[in-house]
Amino acid sequence: MPQISFEFFPPQTSRGRANLVRTAKVLARFRPAFYSVTYGAGGSTRERTFAAVGALRDSGVNAIPHLSWGGDEEDAVVALLGDYLKLGIDRIVALRGDLPSGAGTSRQLRHADSLVRLIRSRIDAPLNIEVAAYPEVHPDAATASADIDFLKGKIDAGANGCITQYFYNAEAYFHFRDRCAAAGIDVPIVPGIMPISNYDTLIRFSAKAGVDIPRWVQRRLDEVQGDNEALLAFGTDVVSTLCRRLLDGAAPGLHFYTLNKAPSTEAIAERIGL
Repeated sequence: MPQISFEFFPPQTSRGRANLVRTAKVLARFRPAFYSVTYGAGGSTRERTFAAVGALRDSGVNAIPHLSWGGDEEDAVVALLGDYLKLGIDRIVALRGDLPSGAGTSRQLRHADSLVRLIRSRIDAPLNIEVAAYPEVHPDAATASADIDFLKGKIDAGANGCITQYFYNAEAYFHFRDRCAAAGIDVPIVPGIMPISNYDTLIRFSAKAGVDIPRWVQRRLDEVQGDNEALLAFGTDVVSTLCRRLLDGAAPGLHFYTLNKAPSTEAIAERIGL
């Protein structure tokens, strides 16, 4: 069975957390291995991420946190991990993250490999560590080969698996997976899946993340952007076909970027028989 997981971002209010719990329970019928909760730039959502993970776990679902260095020192990161371990987590998504807006160049980004190394050296509990991977190359990478070298560094530091940035070209994933294998990366590389449910959000996210939207998909989205029903139907077709190709090509699972909403993810999961 492929590993299915869903990603949320932390709500700002207790009402938002209650809505998130309801969304998680709607998606629970697809038997996800876990639900992950993102961590804002510079640790800006530290408390909200912790609260969301706690609320979800209290409701009976396996929620786990994302974590990055932010502006924290080692002891603060270790203390936060200790608090998560008290909630019962057995997995974490370790990321470089971004500096908060307005930080300028006064603070330096610390990369995910050093975070993985810290966790392995200071945390005694068994903890599965997921890291990010980029089939279409990280926007900050000098070359595609350098990007794979960075990923290899995270695996060598002790990461157990990868979750990729979303993409819409299955061949990009297969090519990336083959190059990773050639570089000695032998951990599972789970494709990240972004449902298409909002035209403006998709264009904005993709431009920032360096995600290529195939020209034929872009042109069709341009046509249907004013018709929400047509956009959702087209998006479900495109992403469902992508998911089938990935699973048929032996992808180890699928990680859905839900944007805290169930319908689009639910439609795709149903379409592909999860």
